[in-house]
Amino acid sequence: MNVDSKTLESKIREMYPEIVQHDLSISLNFDEGTDSWIVKIFKGQHNLATHLEKKDAEACLEGIQCIYLGVQIGQFVKNFELEE
Repeated sequence: MNVDSKTLESKIREMYPEIVQHDLSISLNFDEGTDSWIVKIFKGQHNLATHLEKKDAEACLEGIQCIYLGVQIGQFVKNFELEE
């Protein structure tokens, strides 16, 4: 399955509504060296970068949540909220 960044970003935003709720920015780039997506989430000076394996990105587009990504997003939001 071919995965493009715009489609994957849209699906991640849909599956993890806290991104929209907290007005977080997200960027995705495919890293050929690791054969995975680099997901960057940021707001102001706060940022998080994590890998999303190619197979997990494909599963995400099929509507299956990536637990690891969800945990990372949840931790970012929690840390961000504690500082507000």
